[in-house]
Amino acid sequence: MTRDTPPEPRPGEEPAPEQAAPPAAAAPPPAEEPPGQMKVERKPPEFDSFAPAAEPAPGRGRRIGSAFGRGLRHEWTWAAVFAVALSVVMTWPTMRYPLYTIPNDVWDPTLQAWQMAWSGHAMLHNPLGVWDSNTFFPEDNSFAFSDTLLGYFPAGMIGTGPVAALLRYNIMFVLVFALAFFGVYALARQLGSRIPGAVVAGAICAYAPWRWDQAGHMHVLSTGGIALSLAMLARGHGYSLRRGYRPELRKPGWVLAGWLVAAWQISLGFGIGLPFAYVIGIVAVTGVIAWLLGRFFFWSEPKPFGWKLLSFDLVGGLVFAAVGVLMAIPYFQVVKDHPYAERSFAEVGLYSPPILGFFTAPGKDWLWGDAHQVARDSLNSWGGGEMTLLVGFTAYGLAVAGLIYSSWKWWQRVLLFLGVVVSVTLAMGTRFLDGKVYQVLYDNLPGWNAIRTPGRLVVWTTLLLAILGAGAVTAFGDRAAEIASERDTHRKPHPVIVAAMLIPLVLVLLEGRQQMDFPTVRTQPAAMATMRGPALILPSDQLNDENIMLWSTDRFEKIVNGGSGFTPQSLEQTREIVKTFPDQPSVDYLRNLGVQEVIVLRNPSTGAAPDSALNATGDGLGIKREDHGDEIVFYLNP
Repeated sequence: MTRDTPPEPRPGEEPAPEQAAPPAAAAPPPAEEPPGQMKVERKPPEFDSFAPAAEPAPGRGRRIGSAFGRGLRHEWTWAAVFAVALSVVMTWPTMRYPLYTIPNDVWDPTLQAWQMAWSGHAMLHNPLGVWDSNTFFPEDNSFAFSDTLLGYFPAGMIGTGPVAALLRYNIMFVLVFALAFFGVYALARQLGSRIPGAVVAGAICAYAPWRWDQAGHMHVLSTGGIALSLAMLARGHGYSLRRGYRPELRKPGWVLAGWLVAAWQISLGFGIGLPFAYVIGIVAVTGVIAWLLGRFFFWSEPKPFGWKLLSFDLVGGLVFAAVGVLMAIPYFQVVKDHPYAERSFAEVGLYSPPILGFFTAPGKDWLWGDAHQVARDSLNSWGGGEMTLLVGFTAYGLAVAGLIYSSWKWWQRVLLFLGVVVSVTLAMGTRFLDGKVYQVLYDNLPGWNAIRTPGRLVVWTTLLLAILGAGAVTAFGDRAAEIASERDTHRKPHPVIVAAMLIPLVLVLLEGRQQMDFPTVRTQPAAMATMRGPALILPSDQLNDENIMLWSTDRFEKIVNGGSGFTPQSLEQTREIVKTFPDQPSVDYLRNLGVQEVIVLRNPSTGAAPDSALNATGDGLGIKREDHGDEIVFYLNP
């Protein structure tokens, strides 16, 4: 008997009127409700007119607007906006006069402005010829003479000419710092950090004082893709430091996105990308081993992985490897054609910093720059550069605190600390145990012998210290939340405690404030706007040629000039021969090379053109001279 069935009458009793059986002519009773369910009373049809009208389904425009509104309120949107705004402030006045000035100096930054412009131009007009740039004529694979920033080619497709290249570089300079912040923020959040901890970690990695010593090397500053790809891969695999592997949170789409971002990071250059490739390989192998050990030895119930997730890992890994191989081919060809381009172990020693370098700030750091002048003079006595590797004393303090008091498990803290030790010893290159450890990598890991500057491995020291620091800030926030909930389950931490959690951020940004120069870039010489390539612009040397490369971005005519990580012997020979230009040997040499005209700058960026080139008429050499004020043009085949 269900609860809707009327009770049976007792013996000798008549059934109550309302319990009497319905007459035969009446409508059949409604179907019984399933056991355990409440009976739903149905309204008579005559009352339908009094019911509220059903709300119409939202249209496409309303649904799009609602989704857009949710996106604007999302944490990641706020994090991205904050990252860009903070970068504009910390790199100011980069965006004050972006059409005329450039951060740091007018040498390497102008070279890299040309790199972005050339990659965009080549991808639009001849993608297969991207490695044969317009510089270093007549050399092949000249784009591979240094790290290329090839991954920024979409930006290079917008605009033409030196002014557009300069604006593009300044915008990307700001965005590089923003991505470095956002990538580490996303990684820290995925690993289990609270928002304040993630913000501090992002600031440590984006604005460590050592980064200002690399202000002219955008390929070294471009580290945001490293942390962002690791964050995506961790999210896609459902992994965090605080909660471990949770298969119910697996998202294969994020895994594929993580591999694609990792491949993009490789395309920016091998100086930072090659160590990243080895690290991501170690992480992948370690993850497989950890999952197998957990499945067969430590988990009471096996945790699934799934064929879909595995297939996305395989596809993404293949894309990552393919990009790495395609990027490496022209570099291997360059080393084959120019064996002297390979870094010797002695050259690595010149750029290997002692431990003092990790406690010394560059002169471009606002807080510590002047105070560390004596320490920098001591480092300069070693004979090399790029040795000021201070991550930040606040970062060091937070990392030490994170070893003692953290939201990460004890064994995770130990592993992070060991990672710091390993990265520091490798960054010291030949200064640690006389290079015996670094020599193993130099001799056995493919491509490692092309890395000139071991100190750039401080990128990994910085990231590991930032994660340790995020654990300490997060543990402080956890404790504050616990105290607040003990007093009142709905009470939030006191505003004073919330403000105290921002103190580490303020200290990190104070240490990371810069005092760089922002020089004005010289405008393109008028003669270069109408030159017919191939051409040679005098004087030619590493610094002048970097400016000349920027000036060539209007039409990318072939030029003999070029600046890079190494100088090919053909260019060295040309520079030696043209010291007496114009005379018969130099004119004949340039004609055989295929040069059509020589432009002589009366007021070069640095140095001076040969007196012979400034004063000679070229009579009797079969060449034509035209004087254009600040430039002199010699036509070799008039």
